[in-house]
Amino acid sequence: MNFLAHLYLSGDDPEVMIGNFIADQVVGKHYDGYSVGIIKGIELHRGIDEFTDTHPIVERGKVRLRPMYHKYSPVIIDIFYDHFLAANWGDYSDISLSDYSESCYEIVLARDAILPAGIRRMMPYMIEYNWLYNYANFEGMERVLAGMARRAKFQSKMELSIHDLKKDYDLYAEEFKEFFPQIMEFAKDKLASNRN
Repeated sequence: MNFLAHLYLSGDDPEVMIGNFIADQVVGKHYDGYSVGIIKGIELHRGIDEFTDTHPIVERGKVRLRPMYHKYSPVIIDIFYDHFLAANWGDYSDISLSDYSESCYEIVLARDAILPAGIRRMMPYMIEYNWLYNYANFEGMERVLAGMARRAKFQSKMELSIHDLKKDYDLYAEEFKEFFPQIMEFAKDKLASNRN
């Protein structure tokens, strides 16, 4: 799951959304200064990642990608799944993807003071190119994958994976549709179990 799915799976609590959004930039349990809601979001993000990374349906896609992309296969799958969520947004939300994306940007920007430095640097680009909304189309996906490839520590070739998405589009779509209701249920249960 990438940015869009993590935000969506947070429900409608802005604090949980923020925690889920910034979690990759929070090391260990360095939660000082974060609200209870943000901590819940960080822990939700980590649970979602573990559930996804160990799921047999997700593994099918990683197996197809692994010969070319090796350790970057899980990252690519996460981005592919954001594409399918965005492309089929009407199946999962009554709010338009455009409105939802704008709302997410507003929620994040309103908490600029507590954002980790990496997120703060990323946000102008995310908003300018409207990543959340543009996951739905191939042009947006190409831009995101190319950006990920540039930021990777090692040569990843992630920018080429758009061809894999197009080639096996129906397979990835089918796997996403099978998997996503399960991760939705997982996230809902985790949030319910973390209520104070």
